[in-house]
Formats: sequence, C-alpha cells, structure tokens
Amino acid sequence: MGPVARVAFPVALLVLAGCGSATGGDAAEPPPQPGYDLQITFWPDGKDGTRRAATLTCDPNGGTHSDPARACAALDAHPEALHAVPGDIACTEIYGGDQVAEVVGTGPEGTKLRAILNRSNGCEIARWDALAPVVELPA
Repeated sequence: MGPVARVAFPVALLVLAGCGSATGGDAAEPPPQPGYDLQITFWPDGKDGTRRAATLTCDPNGGTHSDPARACAALDAHPEALHAVPGDIACTEIYGGDQVAEVVGTGPEGTKLRAILNRSNGCEIARWDALAPVVELPA
C-alpha cells in the first residue's frame, strides 16, 4: 500500500463510520404521523339533541368513521373548509338547518385543528357541504 493509500483508507473509514443516525443506526424510527388525526362530533338536530362521534385518520385512512376514504378525500379537496369564515366576508342569510359538528385534532405536519361547522348562513352551508363526508355521521 502506497503512502496516499495508507492515509486515504483510514479517512474513508472515518467518513463511512459517521454515516447513519446519531445512535449508530440501531434505533427504530418513530412511525410517521397521519396526515389528519381527528375526533368528530355531529349533532344532527342541534346541540340540544343526540350526538354521534367518530375518529378519523388520513394517510393512512382509518378510525371509527364509517367511510374514511371518502372523508379523507373531502379533507384533501377542501382543507380551507376547516377554517372559520373571516368576519369581513358577506354571507347570504339562508338557514340550512340545525345540524352542528365539531372537528378537533391535528392536521398535516401536526397543526392543531378545531372547527365548528353549522348551517346558519350561506358561507357556513358551503363549508358544511364541502366537508359533509367528514361530519355527517350515520346513526
């Protein structure tokens, strides 16, 4: 082995030894967090009536929700519907019914979510309709 090879070989070993995790690569990585991890409460006749509840996870799809694939597709298509309507938006004064739903949990990248949905005006009805597959829980 020449002088350059004698120096290069130990340096290469040091570089390779430094690859991997800080724990030497033996530690198991924690499982990825789901895209959504939600608790849903639905009052079909208003908050004075009976309530229905379910859990929902997306990516992977699961939980106690009756149709997680459809609910997750609605969340992916309309994530903005989980956010309250800004106060400076004009909404039509249309009443759509007594239904109320609450969605609480985490969204993508661990963002905390809490949404109250109802059908009290045109803006709220639009939010409800976008997330109906999420919040309308069957009996």
